[in-house]
Amino acid sequence: MGKLISVNVGLPQNVQWRDKTVYTGIWKTPVEGPVTVRRLNIDGDGQGDLGGHGGEQRAVMVYQTESYDFWKKYLGRGDLVPGHFGENFTISGLPDDEVCIGDRYRIGEAEFEVTQPRVTCFRVGMRLNEPRMPNLLVSQRRPGFYFRVISEGQVRAGDDIVRTRRGRHALSVADVDALLYLPDRDLELLHKIIDVPALSPGWQQSFRDMLASPQGSASEPAAAIPAWAGFRPLRVTGVRRESPQVMSIELEAEDHSALPAPLAGQYLTVRIPGAGAPAPLRSYSLSGDPAAGRYRISVKREEHGLVSSWLHEHVEPGSVVEAAAPRGDFCLADGGGPVVLMSAGIGITPVLAMLHALAAAGSNRDIWWLHTTRNRETQAFATEVASLVESLPSARLSVFYTQTQGRLDRPAIAALGIPASATAYLCGPTQFMSDMRDALAAGGLAPERIHSELFGALPPINPGVVADTPRNAPHPPAGLPGTGPPITFARSGLTVTWSSAYGSILELAEACDVPTRFSCRSGVCHLCVTGVVAGRTAYVQQPLEPPEQGTVLICSAAPETELVLDL
Repeated sequence: MGKLISVNVGLPQNVQWRDKTVYTGIWKTPVEGPVTVRRLNIDGDGQGDLGGHGGEQRAVMVYQTESYDFWKKYLGRGDLVPGHFGENFTISGLPDDEVCIGDRYRIGEAEFEVTQPRVTCFRVGMRLNEPRMPNLLVSQRRPGFYFRVISEGQVRAGDDIVRTRRGRHALSVADVDALLYLPDRDLELLHKIIDVPALSPGWQQSFRDMLASPQGSASEPAAAIPAWAGFRPLRVTGVRRESPQVMSIELEAEDHSALPAPLAGQYLTVRIPGAGAPAPLRSYSLSGDPAAGRYRISVKREEHGLVSSWLHEHVEPGSVVEAAAPRGDFCLADGGGPVVLMSAGIGITPVLAMLHALAAAGSNRDIWWLHTTRNRETQAFATEVASLVESLPSARLSVFYTQTQGRLDRPAIAALGIPASATAYLCGPTQFMSDMRDALAAGGLAPERIHSELFGALPPINPGVVADTPRNAPHPPAGLPGTGPPITFARSGLTVTWSSAYGSILELAEACDVPTRFSCRSGVCHLCVTGVVAGRTAYVQQPLEPPEQGTVLICSAAPETELVLDL
């Protein structure tokens, strides 16, 4: 039998942290007397980031006094008191390696069910002033867990905790936490945990994704690993004008050998030594047949585009550019169902590569080719697309000219009769993709069937951080330049030098206002995983599970050499 030692609550507040404002409810303090526990929360309590905390599946956070004793010794801390780990219930007698997902407990007037381990986010490290904490909670197998409220009622410190039911398969919180975050997973346990109905839907989906991946993990498929490291020279063999503003450039290996086949939809990062100092980098989608043994990129001349202008004015057959291996996960998936290839303007390039792949395979899939452009003069690849569509037995071609027909909208999409079983690939301006995603969803396509490619930097994911509005453009960090190796954030078009004043590449990127993605900031969650285009890194804090080859967790790494990142 366990014991409820303390009930802790706290409402969200803005907290200043590392030049950021974080909206968080992780500061909890004990309350005296009875407290009512409700389906979504405890009276007087709240969470700042409802995407990762709170809600029905995570109504009550639980942590143990035994773990407090462990951390006091491990960290050499004498200041840890109930609520310090952001928990609502500080308890005794229910260790993580004995409590199981699906266990039910009676405490006071209420009944609870264990739904998942703690979410490992950076805020627990912020609260304890110990950045390693999310990593340590997992590696030391002491995460704590969440309760779902089965029946509401009052609880108070001193109440007994009585187990009323054991969870299906008796899988402990510690084992389930390790199954998500640590390597060498037991596939038998993976199959068991998705058979536990009490497990929260988010964790259920993560484990299903692991079972669906070739490696039995949440990592990207091995086929997406870049074909070579760093940059290699490629020679221009042909240049072709596709429209007044779009030019295609054919590239081949200097020794004329066949280049590795990209996945249909991937992009090529090129470095142009003659266009500036340092040599600027840009990424362009591959627009040709993936099986051709050579590459084709198609470049739209932008009014203030340094690289695009240089290429349009200077590149010719015999020119040499430096290219990193094709990369990107906006790729045509295998399958036999209907497929929609939808683009606007220069967004045509990756979906054109997909159309080439379908034509080369002689696909019998139902295919909708939908493209919008200003008018016939701006329409690139018109003859090429028409020929490819004609070669496919079940393909339909629709081109919309915004100058005369207006923008593509929901009624026009609905009139096409696209089935809900279709998989859609979208590329174009951000607003276009948002509108088309909404139109396809309104027509019955599930969100997971709609894929999109975004040129430039990916949107940031910074849970709990109160964002600046408008967001600053990427820039060199304040203060004196660093003396370490140069780091290029390729998607952001910025090169800066490394300084050991930063604890990680993530911290440098933040100082430059480069859009970043993170949650744990300590090598656990892999949300910050970033492609390494060129160069080497070293981990300042070892991640619990290394990411795929050719990538790095920037929250835990520093550069060893000159570095180019897909960020």
